Amino acid sequence: MDLISLTEKIVKSLVEDKDSVSVKEFETNEENTMLIQVLVSDADMGRVIGKNGRTANALRTLVQASSALKDNRYIKIDIDKF
Repeated sequence: MDLISLTEKIVKSLVEDKDSVSVKEFETNEENTMLIQVLVSDADMGRVIGKNGRTANALRTLVQASSALKDNRYIKIDIDKF
């Protein structure tokens, strides 16, 4: 499973409005780094971020660990609302 699909699957399992989830990959100027942008509805932001950012940090940890097994790139995840 690629990193974008993994991120999308995890985020969709957290939110209520699954149709509003958008996950896209962007290249960065930094070497060996990938940016993943996650867009969710305003109502689901709290679910994805979590208390004190714990859910967002767990998401970043899971995706980074998956990257370490495949291509060992540094992953940045940006979570935003529509």
